[in-house]
Amino acid sequence: MALASAVALLAVTGCGAADMTQQASPYANAEGSKTVTLSVQSWVGAQANVAVASYLLEHELGYRVDTVQVDEVPAWDALSQGRVDAILEDWGHPDQEQRYVEEKGTIEPGGRLGVTGHIGWFVPTYFAERHPDITDWRNLDRYADQLRTPESGGKGQLLDGSPSYVTNDKALVANLGLDYQVVFAGSEAAQITQIKQFAKEKKPFLSYWYKPQWLFEQVPMTEVKLPAYKEGCDSDPEKVACAYPHTPLRKFLNADFARNGGDAAALLKNLTWTTEQQNEVALMIADQKLSPEEAAGKWVRANGPTWRKWLP
Repeated sequence: MALASAVALLAVTGCGAADMTQQASPYANAEGSKTVTLSVQSWVGAQANVAVASYLLEHELGYRVDTVQVDEVPAWDALSQGRVDAILEDWGHPDQEQRYVEEKGTIEPGGRLGVTGHIGWFVPTYFAERHPDITDWRNLDRYADQLRTPESGGKGQLLDGSPSYVTNDKALVANLGLDYQVVFAGSEAAQITQIKQFAKEKKPFLSYWYKPQWLFEQVPMTEVKLPAYKEGCDSDPEKVACAYPHTPLRKFLNADFARNGGDAAALLKNLTWTTEQQNEVALMIADQKLSPEEAAGKWVRANGPTWRKWLP
């Protein structure tokens, strides 16, 4: 994500889910047809957006919705080419935005999602309460031995999700001179499994993690303060030595779809909700094991005053 990027986590929503690495949806940018294709990322918050948007497009506006799972950066190319019509949760890709929005004009901003994202390093609160100084990055090396795992090669472990996520962690560890090794779980789902296992055994851990995310409800975590973020401090990926920013998450639409997508484009531009609302749907999908459509339907039935404002 961009901060984070995508790996398979849960079944994607919609009646025609597809793997973007193998095929493009035949419905994207289909002129004159009531079809919409949405890019769906692997993390469950993004899936919650797509689930609710899909449900409303289908049940309120009569569209067919197709979803395509695609990594976060390649999704911009797919959107530019019209292979997907919209990305509903972008964590900030200024290089892609410059190329496709400013220079090529093939993508248009779709407005803010209403949710602010933030990536950071987190330790379990039960460990931070026993060792409050660990919440300052300058003290992390004192605890490297306790955070060592078989995968971290004699150093403390910093647990990341997928290598495809946009992460500064390897540079941060090197540039801050920390005795840690970044270890990739492989996906959000695998990382959640590992964090839950640590928590069950009350073991310490240090993990790249992000808000909003429903797991905080089950495993309280406390953020480690990295050097303060300042505009431009992360512009050189090799020299990053600062915290991640707080990023208002945004939507982007294929430019043709934004202009000619009718009621569907209007609804997606209007869609905006809170972190709490997103987490409510995400929790139903990831923890209660409802299908995305079931979770969306349950949320829609209970939140009419919110989503009716999105309708064109």
